[in-house]
Amino acid sequence: MDVKLYTLQTLQETAIWREAFQKGGIDRPIGYYAECFEACRGGARITVLAEADGRIAGCGHLVKESQYAPFREAGIPEVNDLNVLPEYRRRGIGDKLLVELEAIASRSYASIGIGVGLYADYGPAQRLYARRGYVPDGRGLCYGGETVQPGGLVRADDDLTLYLTKALNVK
Repeated sequence: MDVKLYTLQTLQETAIWREAFQKGGIDRPIGYYAECFEACRGGARITVLAEADGRIAGCGHLVKESQYAPFREAGIPEVNDLNVLPEYRRRGIGDKLLVELEAIASRSYASIGIGVGLYADYGPAQRLYARRGYVPDGRGLCYGGETVQPGGLVRADDDLTLYLTKALNVK
């Protein structure tokens, strides 16, 4: 399988990405794609698309100013919304996307961050991030970006996350 990575540059690429994700069952509001494109144009985000054998297979983003306050305050960019279409999973595409996003970040930053969900659907991502050297940031569980207090009750959904960081070799 031939995998090509490239940064999102055009509205046409955005439309192709949106169509591939819709067909692949990765549901995002239509405005999400336009917001990502505009953030890329404005320099706040870098979106990397993965193409396998000529078809969109996955995507990941490097957000320069994280919505997670500890990353934002420390100037740590965040890998955001890393996804590989189901038919392409377990083929190393997520790893290739992370390698590329880390390489991009290493040009300007000493470290990189990522948040990962905590229920079983996120198991493969949790394992990938651990293999790539990401470690918990030490602030514990978060729900909706806020630290979960001891004894607090939260729902196990996509908003329940653990944030991780990784030191980069700055170039």
